[in-house]
Order: sequence, then structure tokens, then C-alpha cells
Amino acid sequence: MDIAGYAALVSGAASGLGAATASALAAQGATVYGLDLDKAVAEAGPQPDGVTLIAADVTEDVSVRNALSRIHDDGAQLRLAVNCAGIAPSARILGRGGPHDLDLFHTVLKVNLLGTFNVLRLTAEAIARQEPDVDGQRGLIVNTASIAAFEAQTGQTAYAASKAGVAGMTITAARDLAQHGIRVVTIAPGIVDTPMMAGFSDEVRAGLGASVPFPQRLGRPDEFARLVTMVVEHDYLNGETIRMDGALRMKSR
Repeated sequence: MDIAGYAALVSGAASGLGAATASALAAQGATVYGLDLDKAVAEAGPQPDGVTLIAADVTEDVSVRNALSRIHDDGAQLRLAVNCAGIAPSARILGRGGPHDLDLFHTVLKVNLLGTFNVLRLTAEAIARQEPDVDGQRGLIVNTASIAAFEAQTGQTAYAASKAGVAGMTITAARDLAQHGIRVVTIAPGIVDTPMMAGFSDEVRAGLGASVPFPQRLGRPDEFARLVTMVVEHDYLNGETIRMDGALRMKSR
């Protein structure tokens, strides 16, 4: 699929994986609408040419619908959606302060899993309205899981459950949307150098990088973005979860 001249929606676009993806898609000629929370949009600063940030909460029906209405009102044809919004708090099931906070578990699932599904279902409806290409394809939705979906570390139960849910719905979503000419692919990154890593010391970051078999370093957001563009271009990739992790398999801690 050629994204040039069409619209792409990217959630979590104010920073990290989302910002890198929005920039890469705009560089390929797409008109990119990036969704993020009000505060993140306000603090994001100037955007690359072709990228427009919209304040929206991916967990809210009306919020995402309003963003899609903006794309429609601009006369843009939506062909691609990339789900990058997510959170990764850490807590043990039973810690020094007692059992895992239930509200925290609910929040992680709400943002990472329900938010992804909300954007998936609503963008699928919008993409399905587009005219198909010669192969019957109307568009693509790329979701973001994590290698924690398969082997998470101590304290990542909520995060692992949410990302396992994203990975788990990939093949079913691809099959559901096949009749509409929409592909669904999930990317499961390993340890990527995003703002989520900003709180770690250089020593800890170096240690994390050294744990990766090869290349022995942290992943980069631009590498995630490049993988998104590769998935866009490869029309036979569908219903698959692709690990981007340097062959890393996480230990228990």
C-alpha cells in the first residue's frame, strides 16, 4: 500500500514511538493526524510538516469519533491507523504494601487494551468507507504490543496482561476485517529508548542494552517507525505479531 496522498491516524503521537511514526509517515507523503492527551499535545512543540496533533483520549468513544470527524471534514481519506498510546506502571501482585491495586490494574488495561480496541474499531469503520485498490485493499491498522506479552518481568502483570490482549486479538481482528479489505498487524517491541526510559540512570540503561543479544543496545523509536512503514508497503503481512527486540527474551527480573 502506498500511503502518499492519504491520511494516517497515529495515537500517542506527541512523543516516543508515536512521534517517530508520525514523522516517518509524513516523510512518505501521508497527512498524519496524531492523537494524544491534552497536556501532551500542549507540551509537544512544533510538529514536522504534514503532522497535526489533536487532543483526544483513546479510551473515550466520543473523543476518537471527534478526531475522525476532523479528518473527514478536512477531506482526507483515512487508510492507516497506528496505535502507539500506552502506559507501563509496575507493581507486584503482592508487595510490601499489600495486594496489587485494583484501580491501577484496571487503568492499565483500559489505556493499553481498551484504548487500542477503541481506535481499532472506529478507524476500521472509517477505512472501510474508502474505495479499494486493484487488489481490494482499503487500508491497514497497526497495533503495538510488547515482548512483555510473551515473557514479562516481575511487577509487570498488568502491563503483560494488557499487551497479551493486544497480541491475542490480532489474528481475529485481521479475520474480522478481511471482508473489508483491511489488514491488521501488531508490532511487539523490546526495550526501546523512549520517554518511558527517561527515569532510568545511564548505568541502568547501559545494563538493559547489554542484555540484548544483538544489536547489544536499546532499540530506537525510528526503528519502530521504519518497521511500520515496511508493514505498510508489504501487502501480504496480515494477522501477525512481529517482535522487534534484538532476539531478547526477558528474564524474570
